[in-house]
Amino acid sequence: MPRDFAEAAGYRSDLVIGREGSFGAAREQLARGGSVLLHGPAGIGKSTVLRTLAAEYARTAHTVLRCSATESESHLPFLALADLLGQVLDEVSGALPAAQRTALESALTGRGESTLRRDGLALRLAVLSALRALAAEGPVLVVADDLQWLDPASAELLGFAARRLGETPVRLLCAVRTEGTETDDAEYDRHLRASPPDTRAVRLGPLTRAQVSALLDGRGYSGLHRSTVRDIHRTSGGNPLFALELGRALAESPAAPRPGEPLPVPTSLRALVLSRLEMLSGEARRTLLVASAGARPTPALLRAAGRENAEAETVQAAALGLLAPDPEGPTLRFAHPLISAALYAEAPAPERRAAHAALSTAASDPIERARHLALATTGTDPEVAARLAEAAALARDRGAPSVAASLGLLAARHTPADGTPGPDERRLTAAEDAITAGEQDLARDVAREVLTRATAPGERVRAWMAVIEAAGQAIGEVDAVFPQALADAGDDPRLLALVHYQLAWRSLVVQGDFAQGREEAAHAARLAARAGERSTELLALAFQAQAETLMGHPGAPATIQRALQEPQDPRVACHHNGAGSSRFRWLVMSDRLAEARTTVTALLREVRRRGMAESEVHYLRFLAETELHSGHCGRALELSRESLTLARDAGIGEGAGAMQAALAEAAGGDPDRALELAREAVRRSEGDGDAVYLSRALAALGHAHLVAGDAAAAVRALRRVRELEAGAGITDPARGRWQGDLAEALVRTGEPAEAMDVIEVARAHALRLGRQSVLAALDRSEALVRAARGEHRAAVARLTSARERLAGLGFGLEEARAVFALAELHAERPGRAPEPASYDEAARLFRRCRALPWLRRVEAAVAVRASGPAPVPAAEPDGLAGLASMERQVAALVMEGATNREIAARLFVSVKTVEATLTRVYRKLGIRSRVDIVRLAAGRRPD
Repeated sequence: MPRDFAEAAGYRSDLVIGREGSFGAAREQLARGGSVLLHGPAGIGKSTVLRTLAAEYARTAHTVLRCSATESESHLPFLALADLLGQVLDEVSGALPAAQRTALESALTGRGESTLRRDGLALRLAVLSALRALAAEGPVLVVADDLQWLDPASAELLGFAARRLGETPVRLLCAVRTEGTETDDAEYDRHLRASPPDTRAVRLGPLTRAQVSALLDGRGYSGLHRSTVRDIHRTSGGNPLFALELGRALAESPAAPRPGEPLPVPTSLRALVLSRLEMLSGEARRTLLVASAGARPTPALLRAAGRENAEAETVQAAALGLLAPDPEGPTLRFAHPLISAALYAEAPAPERRAAHAALSTAASDPIERARHLALATTGTDPEVAARLAEAAALARDRGAPSVAASLGLLAARHTPADGTPGPDERRLTAAEDAITAGEQDLARDVAREVLTRATAPGERVRAWMAVIEAAGQAIGEVDAVFPQALADAGDDPRLLALVHYQLAWRSLVVQGDFAQGREEAAHAARLAARAGERSTELLALAFQAQAETLMGHPGAPATIQRALQEPQDPRVACHHNGAGSSRFRWLVMSDRLAEARTTVTALLREVRRRGMAESEVHYLRFLAETELHSGHCGRALELSRESLTLARDAGIGEGAGAMQAALAEAAGGDPDRALELAREAVRRSEGDGDAVYLSRALAALGHAHLVAGDAAAAVRALRRVRELEAGAGITDPARGRWQGDLAEALVRTGEPAEAMDVIEVARAHALRLGRQSVLAALDRSEALVRAARGEHRAAVARLTSARERLAGLGFGLEEARAVFALAELHAERPGRAPEPASYDEAARLFRRCRALPWLRRVEAAVAVRASGPAPVPAAEPDGLAGLASMERQVAALVMEGATNREIAARLFVSVKTVEATLTRVYRKLGIRSRVDIVRLAAGRRPD
């Protein structure tokens, strides 16, 4: 049994959040028998990763030795060596020569005077011999944390042994602090030179915002606003220890910071980062306080704020490591964001207000001046509130809605109760800015706070709308809001239009009823037109147009034109639920890919300019979809990954992002990752009660299964899509383009009759709507059906026609799939020898598309053909004639003696698909086992 240590046993690899790459690299190195040196700044998570790895690899080691040094004990010689070898001294001493044993016992027990100078060689050899003696019984794992505090004597002895272990099964797992300074880098190099020659250095860097959020949730600090998590990430610099301490301080604080106020910095972190402040003069500290209060402090700004000796004082601070040079210009940059936050939190409130007062006149930017004026002012002040509202409007125009929301809340705080506009009206404007910025949780909380006291119908309905908008795809969770919103709206057409527009979304998302959603949207558009509310009318018309497009309604183009008529609201025009988005969807479904790309690219550029976070997430996904249809799989993969990253960061549209990323991975990335993402998309859609995206997610899952070679699983997922879309009234086959995948999967599972039914129903709708690319894809699927029936000539004609039409429409990946199917058809033609060269055109097209999973399928098919499947026995010329192509391939490989797993690998399908195919073969041939197939190959009648 390995010696383990109790505290390591409590660590699991799933706790190492955000360290998958580093953890994987270290794990791979240890698995190969190598050593690992983890390094990074204080608090970055080295000890957590080290203990987690140690707990995992202790199970395979015979002996685990551990030491963890501290700064206060680093002056004690041989202390780390005693930690490592003290408990095993009795076991190894008998294997040591007398001189080595005496020197080691003296060093570890202190019963005799031993020093490196006097017993240097004996001690060095003793440590090496001790490790070899332990390794003779089984693998040894040496775990050493905080190498920078190792006493010099122990460090020298351990390094001597490590460099000479050779093939001895001793692995070192160590961690050392590195801050990135020149002195620190030199120290790190020294530790690396003292490690075994095969040591892999793994640096741990800062966490992303999403990883910090997951870390905080995992430790119980959940429910924080995304804006707060953003502030924690920025202040901590992605350092997990700092982030957790800031999260703890927030949890213990009686009240959350108000807009513009800094995060509470606990005393523990202040002491950690501000110890060097004691070496600064009082004037220099005040200069740094002004710098910490400013957004982008420069020496010129500090002088304008009254700090006359700013240059000299900042040079002094830089020499102490408090400031770092900024390569991008004159802006002063703190060595770590936490230094700025701790310095600001440490200052008394009057000094902070004085710093903001000085900056309110010194700053050149009107937004900054207004913010500083607010933070320098206590109580309500109509003039300050008005300046803040103007600054919020300016931030909004600049495309900084998050800043606008923060300024709007500051304005509300300084607005008198009887002011015009009132404080709650300004809060609601801030909530709407927060939604634009992707900070739905902040918007929801602000709106619900307003609802606790608002009595005016306009304010109440506006607040209800913010609550509904903040729910996103989980609109079903706020179902109880709608009756209250309708009651507050009364008979006011302006307010009723807002409520019915959201009711349209409820009908679509919660109930999956496109017809009802269309009716609600049309009603909302009429109410808004009567009230003269053009923005609401445009949104309602855009919704109506999109519903009609998906339903295959003949009025869709006319509704789109109505939604595009002037006058337009610029913010609605570029919104992801606006007319531009509806027109994009119609263009894609109408096979006008070039126009669709131009449209969505312009929309993406505009929403980025305006800082519309949620719309940016959606438009990146739309652009990825367009590139995927065009056969630009690499570009689609990049865009879908970017969209999903933004969605996860903002917590919006994650299900839709995972769905599109799954399709992109299946086309140009990793099929296993595609399955993982598609399952996530299904799980999120089901969890949100989102009927709209559930069918899209299932279509992505079915496609991923098909690409991975599991036709049976693809059929299960895609049959659900068929049922859901039929129930929702979706008739346009260009919406998800899953019908061809379902038909192909059905052919592969031996159900050509159902496949033909799917094709005929979809073709009728595609002909009615003029969906040429869908018709071509259906032709490809029908060719597979005809080939399964033995109608080779008709199948070739269908595929040839499909290939030509898809090439003309610019659907590159679908064209390549048609060519691949044609190559397989030629190769499988009865009575003809396989022709691997016929796959060259398919490989060329997939390579042009960067469709790597499909390219691997071509290579697998070529390999199967090159191996030459066993011929059908002459005695049984018709024995396999009634089988489908996949069934014949599987049967032929069984005749060769291949196992199910080998067949799956050669045909690029799953083992389950092979098993299901064999079951059909047995049924069709009237046999019961693989042995009977082999008997057929030998020309004997099965028993």
